[in-house]
Amino acid sequence: MTERVDAVSTSEEREQPTHRVGPVPEGEPSARPYHHPAAGWGAAKSVGRVLAREKQWVDGPRAILRMNHENRGFDCPGCAWPDDTKGLHLDICENGIKHVTWEMTRKRVGREFFAAHTVTELSSWSDFALEDQGRLTEPMVYDPDTDHYVPISWKDAFALFGRVVRELDSPDRAAYYTSGRLGNEATFLYQLMARELGTNNLPDCSNMCHEASGRALTASLGTGKGTVDLKDWEATDALFVMGVNAASNAPRMLTALAAAYDRGAQIVHINPMVEAAATRTIVPHDFTDMALLKATRTGTLNLQVRIGGDMALLRGMAKAVLEQARTDPKALDQEFIDRHTTGFAAYRAVCEATPWEEIERQSGIARADILKAARIYGDADRSIVSWCLGISQHEHGVDTVREIVNLLLLRGNLGREGAGPSPVRGHSNVQGNRTCGVDHRPGGAFLDRLAEVCGIEPPREHGLDTVGTVEAMHRGEVQVFVGMGGNFAMAAPDTPYTWAALRNCALTVQVSTKLNRSHLVHGKQALILPCLGRTEKDQQRGGVQSTSVEDSMSMVHLSVGMKRPASPHLLSEPAVIAGLARAALPDSATPWEWYVEDYDRIRDTMAQVLDGFEDFNRRVRLPLGFRIKQPARELVFRTPSGKAEFSTAPLPDVVPAPGTLALGTLRSHDQWNTTLYSDNDRYRGIRNLRTLVFMNHDDMRDRGIAQFDPVDITATAKDGTTRALRGYLAVPYGLPRGCAAGYMPEMNVLVALCDYSVQSDQPLMKHLKVTIAPAG
Repeated sequence: MTERVDAVSTSEEREQPTHRVGPVPEGEPSARPYHHPAAGWGAAKSVGRVLAREKQWVDGPRAILRMNHENRGFDCPGCAWPDDTKGLHLDICENGIKHVTWEMTRKRVGREFFAAHTVTELSSWSDFALEDQGRLTEPMVYDPDTDHYVPISWKDAFALFGRVVRELDSPDRAAYYTSGRLGNEATFLYQLMARELGTNNLPDCSNMCHEASGRALTASLGTGKGTVDLKDWEATDALFVMGVNAASNAPRMLTALAAAYDRGAQIVHINPMVEAAATRTIVPHDFTDMALLKATRTGTLNLQVRIGGDMALLRGMAKAVLEQARTDPKALDQEFIDRHTTGFAAYRAVCEATPWEEIERQSGIARADILKAARIYGDADRSIVSWCLGISQHEHGVDTVREIVNLLLLRGNLGREGAGPSPVRGHSNVQGNRTCGVDHRPGGAFLDRLAEVCGIEPPREHGLDTVGTVEAMHRGEVQVFVGMGGNFAMAAPDTPYTWAALRNCALTVQVSTKLNRSHLVHGKQALILPCLGRTEKDQQRGGVQSTSVEDSMSMVHLSVGMKRPASPHLLSEPAVIAGLARAALPDSATPWEWYVEDYDRIRDTMAQVLDGFEDFNRRVRLPLGFRIKQPARELVFRTPSGKAEFSTAPLPDVVPAPGTLALGTLRSHDQWNTTLYSDNDRYRGIRNLRTLVFMNHDDMRDRGIAQFDPVDITATAKDGTTRALRGYLAVPYGLPRGCAAGYMPEMNVLVALCDYSVQSDQPLMKHLKVTIAPAG
């Protein structure tokens, strides 16, 4: 297998990771069509291999079942799909089991490991190999004289952080990042610490995934979240699933899709690739279907839109509905439009003025097929539109989500059972992080309550998001970076640039469970602070503690770990934050240590600060927890007009220029965010290969490229600079012409930091302008 080489800019040679990302393959690469249903026995076999590798044949599944079902008080740290509302006892999935088993490994990374390996040596290891070493066991500090991490006490680690932060000439010289794994209580303490220190520099993974969704929904409906819940999915007549690879990113959605099909709902999948979840599934907890190998369809129509063409497709559906309304008064819900919306006349004019030829050209979908989708929508009494990063990670992501809302408003698909917008968050508590205060653009009302309840003076200026943080670190303006979970060095765009930015810091702090690339790409001083995993028992002075999380549909519930911690030296995330805060704010009146003794105390404070968290401690202990109120679901719109607002954005031009392709990055199936379980991608038929690019057959032929030919991929950024990956292997796939795809985080190298949406500030990870040619 070939390795990638330096990314090339028109102005400079940029440092490029030379290690191979991912495990060393066990055999030759292969790509064969995968015809098996999603989940089913393929998932069972894949789980079995992970359990065998981690030697968790008995303890792993038993612990998962006990925590997730008998106890009904454990939240899988994987995706944010809601828990079943009917008491399903096997509401688990392949990736959830892998994720939990990965965390529960018996392997350990302690001082002996770090003494045996320099950071320079570890930097040559694959990302798979790093995480595969096991759980971190004690705090470590980087020693530049020996190039080793060496042990440090918690007291001294906190003191180092506190000293560096107090010496900064401005609190804005530090940035506090979080991934979606952080529980709500720790999230609240984290943002409280940052704001008491005096900064709103709170970048988070939402900046890279669903920022566009939140901004669009807020503009259209006055809420940053979807309005539907799982019961709505169980009642809807039509589901439109856009830019989602459910079988890998939200596998428990398969249950909902199969159930919807069984009861006669129409299910339309809109995606450049026909993913396994869009065809059929055998849901593993259906023992009869598993025994009989009986698959259930999960879709009734697949539309392979061109990359970035979703907005044009939605505009075409709306145009068809409006054309039907000329002769059919029931095509529109005119009463709903008149009472609850504004801007309808202008939107109708925009739709009428958009030619069908342009809609077909931009979407890549024939008018006849768009009309099929429009008929399904028009015939349904209740419709849900669900979407993920395939919609949001584009220049026009905000406009596209607003177009989703436009379509829903035409037929009154809001504020009633079985209808509404439903963004899919692919990471456990990323929505809860934002709800509980991790937001670089906090609202004034929230800051007022935080000031009143917590007795601090929070800053009012907007802080830095992910892109802004990388730029500021690169310029030397941000000198301290704290990563609360995640693997920022691999998750962020423009990998060489991001690495240089991190290395420019005076101090980097990573709060983690396992070794990853971000520990090796560090500042002049660096701390690794190991924390408890969600599967582990969190024993504090007040007893065993629980944390809360929020799922994709605004349900908040408790999670309690039950496994013995991987090391006696681990601290919980709230305890780590409290230690950092006290060291940096020695005179703080905030009762940091008192909060950590009993997390109910944190929740009582949160109940006074956060909308929807009233009576938090009682409600979160109800069966399945509680749902945060969504005003738009009750047809209360906190918009300037007090109504749902139609938008009238023009269609973007997403058709690639001659000779270029639109490339989107994606995850493989055997992957969770930046964590790789293997080099296989079962649902796409790939084995032993990650350094690949999926291409349309005709695009390959036009370029004289055959299967597994090495190719060079060159991306051109907005500023005209170029970045390249060389020697990747081409794999023919059923993509629309002009479209290509490949795996993140490897292809993050191609995403220039300047390539972000002006609408959402999100990196354009789903829409790169590239050329692909036979390797030079």
